[in-house]
Amino acid sequence: MNARLMQHLTLIGGTSLLPMAAEAEFLKDSNATLDLKNYYFNRDYREGDGQSKRDEWAQGFLLNLQSGYTEGTVGFGLDALGMLGLKLDSSPDRSGSGLLSRESQAEVGKPSYARRAHDSYSKIGLTAKARIAKSELRVGHLLPDLPLLQPNTSRVLPQSFEGVLLSSSDIKGLTLRGGQIDQVKQRESTDYEKMGLTSQSGAYKSSAKSDEFRFGGADYRFNPTLTGSYYYAQLEDIYQQHYVGLKHSLALGGGTLKSDIRYFSADAAGAGLAGTVDNRALSTRFMYAIDGHSIGGGFQQQYGETPFAYVDGSNTYLFTEYQLSNFSQTKERAWHARYDFDFATVGIPGLLFSTRYAKGDQAQIRKFVGEGREWERDIDLGYTLQSGPLKNVSARWRNGMSKSNYQRDTHENRLVLSYSVKLW
Repeated sequence: MNARLMQHLTLIGGTSLLPMAAEAEFLKDSNATLDLKNYYFNRDYREGDGQSKRDEWAQGFLLNLQSGYTEGTVGFGLDALGMLGLKLDSSPDRSGSGLLSRESQAEVGKPSYARRAHDSYSKIGLTAKARIAKSELRVGHLLPDLPLLQPNTSRVLPQSFEGVLLSSSDIKGLTLRGGQIDQVKQRESTDYEKMGLTSQSGAYKSSAKSDEFRFGGADYRFNPTLTGSYYYAQLEDIYQQHYVGLKHSLALGGGTLKSDIRYFSADAAGAGLAGTVDNRALSTRFMYAIDGHSIGGGFQQQYGETPFAYVDGSNTYLFTEYQLSNFSQTKERAWHARYDFDFATVGIPGLLFSTRYAKGDQAQIRKFVGEGREWERDIDLGYTLQSGPLKNVSARWRNGMSKSNYQRDTHENRLVLSYSVKLW
C-alpha cells in the first residue's frame, strides 16, 4: 500500500476506531456475509498453434465485513473483504483461465504459456469510510462501478483497486462521484501494481504504466423515466476519456421499452506513453420487456484511428462486452441482439435464461491485412433454489462461441455453483 493511501486510512480509520466502544451504531448496523463460489472453466481453442485449451477448476471464498457508522454529524466506519482461492484441478499446459494465480515463468523447456498454478492464493481489502448526510468518502480497497472503469468480476475473485472515492446524493435526483485510483490488483493476482491500457492487438503499449487514474462525473435523473450521465477520467500520461450516457424507459403495450445510449471519446494525455489514442465509440441498446420476456438489441461503432481505450484487465462499458470478445477494434462496426426469459412467469421462480449474439465487421487490426470480421453467440442458464435447507444455492452454466478471421476461433463453457451465507 502506498504512502498516500496509508495516511488517508490512518486518519479516517483511526478516527472511527476511537469512539467504537461508545458508538453502538458502528456495531448495530454492521453485517457480514460469506460467499462461496465453485467454478469450472474450459476455453477450447478450435484452431491455430499454441495453447490448445485453458481448463481449470477452483473454489473461492469471500468474507465481506461491513461496519455501520458512528453516531454524530460525521459518521465513520471500516469495511473488510477477505478472499481465498483454492486450486481443485489444473496443470501447466492448460492454466491461465483467470481462476488461479500462477508462477511468473514456465518451467525450463516448456512453452511460455505453460505456467503452474498455485495451490491457493489469498488477499484482503480494507476500506475506511466517512459519511455526512448523503455524502460518503471511501479510502482503500475499492470496486468502483463507473462508466469509465468497470472492475472484472467474472472469475472466482474480483479485480480490485486502491484509491479514494467520494460520492454524494445530497441534491435530489443528482449523484456526484469523483476520486483517484492509484493501483490495481488483478483478479488472479495478490499484488497491487500500476495501471496501463489493454493492448488491443498491439495497438497500445501495455508496458506504459501510471499510478494516477483521476475521475469525476454525475448522473442526473430528469424524471422517473429519463436519466443522463457525464463522466471524465484520465490515466496520467497515457489517455483521457469522456463519457455521455442517456437512459429512458417508456410504458408501451403492457410492457416497457428501455433505451440506453452511450458515447465515449478518448485521446492521449500528457506524454502519451502508450502511443496514439484517437477513439470515439457509440454503443446503443433498445430492449422491450413484457410478461417475463425481454428482447432487443442495438448498434455499435468505433470511430477514429485507434481501438477503444480501457484499463488493462477491466471490462468495458460497451453493450458488446461479451463472454469472449467486446467488438472494440479500430473502426469496427457491430450489431447485437439479446433475449432473456424469467421462468417465474410460468411457475418456476429462480430459473433464468439468456442468449445474445453480436456480429462485427469493418475492423482494422494491427498487422492484419484486410477487413477484420467476427461474431459471438452466448448462452446463459441459471437456477437459484427458492426454499428448503439449500435455499439460495445457485447453479449457472455459461456457454460462448466466437469465430473470427483475425484471431483463433474459441468455444467456452463455465459452470458455477454459488452460495451466500449471511453471518449476521
